[in-house]
Amino acid sequence: MTTGVKKIDAPKIEPGRVDGRRERGRSSHKRIVEAMMELIVAGDLSPSAARVAEEAGIGLRTVFRHFDDMDALYAEITATITERVMPIVVAPYPDQPWRANIGELVRRRVDVFEATLPFRLAANIKRYQSPFLMGQYSRVVMLERELIVRLLPASVRADRIGVEALCAALSFQTWRTLRHDQSLSAEEAGAVMGQMVDAVMTTIVEED
Repeated sequence: MTTGVKKIDAPKIEPGRVDGRRERGRSSHKRIVEAMMELIVAGDLSPSAARVAEEAGIGLRTVFRHFDDMDALYAEITATITERVMPIVVAPYPDQPWRANIGELVRRRVDVFEATLPFRLAANIKRYQSPFLMGQYSRVVMLERELIVRLLPASVRADRIGVEALCAALSFQTWRTLRHDQSLSAEEAGAVMGQMVDAVMTTIVEED
């Protein structure tokens, strides 16, 4: 028995068209992240969504279609930067005296701090308005401290003042002051940081 109702087939969507849309979406997403990073490196430490859209060559609505808010974009940039620098951060240290490993840590900090300088300056501007960036700031400060303390023997960790001085000398805040506030070159800032660390290590008391 037939009902007399003509069956309407669902419209066919060509796989190529779907793949094309997905590829354009991925391309736009990448362009947005790259545009934001390029603007920050160029000195615009607090680019607006409109400025990012202009740099990426896309519409403002497209930016917010890929990222609900600027925090989502900051999260993506953080993930990209972390992926680049973590191999330096987590590389194993040689089996050598702790003072030599602290010297190696200085060299690593110089590389990582210089590579991330514009992004961390930008994050410092925005972190008081951004829950994500404020949380990220706290996590990074704790991680940087832990990476120092774990290189120290127990007899050195007992010298609390010496350890705190070492953490301060090796902090990003110190690097920012040298590079941004005092306008030193990366080479000069690295030499100053190394000298500060050496000076602190001469005062550290190793308990028996």
